[in-house]
Amino acid sequence: MNDGKSSKLGTPKNFLIPIMLLHLRDLNSHGYELMQKITQFGFNAVDQGNLYRILRQLEKDGKVTSEWDTASDGPAKRIYSITTAGEQYLDVWANSLASYQNMINQFFNLYQPLFPYKQPSNDLDVEQ
Repeated sequence: MNDGKSSKLGTPKNFLIPIMLLHLRDLNSHGYELMQKITQFGFNAVDQGNLYRILRQLEKDGKVTSEWDTASDGPAKRIYSITTAGEQYLDVWANSLASYQNMINQFFNLYQPLFPYKQPSNDLDVEQ
């Protein structure tokens, strides 16, 4: 299935999108500021061109809106905001991730008594 969602739980395939929407839910932001927040979240490799392509696609899909900010010093910047459709998309992700979290917790409840394991690194490489 290549509709942007996994076949089992309905989770969209690109984890970067809900992270972007989550940050936009807290604060309207321009692309560079959003990239900084994503990096602070734990993604250590975010392609700037890809980020703006995703933002344009999210806008085309009605999940975000943007407008030019000309009031700030320096060149005009696009300020992005989440829409109601974007919040609904984020809710789908949250519900799907809750299901995955439950499965992962069950996995580790069974795994831990049998095998010691290393804690994974917090850095995620994203090149999409």
